[in-house]
Amino acid sequence: MESHDNQGFSHDEFKLNKTGFDPQMPGHQSNHQDKMILRQEPRMARKEGSGISLPYETRQEMGLQLDEHNCALNVALNQYTKHHWLTEGAESFGSLHHILDEHIDVTKKHIDMIGERVARLGMVPTAHPVTQHELSYIKHEVEGRYTMRDFLRNDLEHEIKIQGMMRKTISRAHELNDFGTVQVLEGVLLKREDFGYHIWSLLEDDTLVRGMKHLLDGEDDIASNRKLNDNLKH
Repeated sequence: MESHDNQGFSHDEFKLNKTGFDPQMPGHQSNHQDKMILRQEPRMARKEGSGISLPYETRQEMGLQLDEHNCALNVALNQYTKHHWLTEGAESFGSLHHILDEHIDVTKKHIDMIGERVARLGMVPTAHPVTQHELSYIKHEVEGRYTMRDFLRNDLEHEIKIQGMMRKTISRAHELNDFGTVQVLEGVLLKREDFGYHIWSLLEDDTLVRGMKHLLDGEDDIASNRKLNDNLKH
């Protein structure tokens, strides 16, 4: 499980030095490059502003952090989608399939909310999927099918890391008086905490599933046929 300090902040740092075109960065070169009119480099705020009364330095720093959140959310979205496709088992194929539906739909909304904020700060949100994964502070699990508990554990680790990194941005946005970013991220963070709680609860060791033994022992699944707790008073 990812480690955090007592205030729930992640130990990772944002890649604030990753600005402009980088020949080593996936998605920063194209065969169409000479045929397109470049108006703005990636991960660079517009000097002339964007209609929001925040200094260039604030827009640049907040835009970079928000862009990494969006990259992380796209990685989380892809992993949730994979797990949604591969749900199986008595407790997963039905209920978990629908729970992951909600996680997917809301994550798409969060990506849009944060992407819109990045654009409003005068920056270009990272959209190339390979570049998103390179910049993201969470990484997609290895390919293949694993147990549903493995899938959910990996999703939970993502959610905990996302929460910790978002708290860092919210704290920094307060320092820079970027209250628009605070409002956007606080709403997103609250829902990500819900998702973490959902997955944590699903991974608890209690269950209603007893397997198929009752079909083989001939006792059916009738409560009155089962021995009650000896500690109960009659």
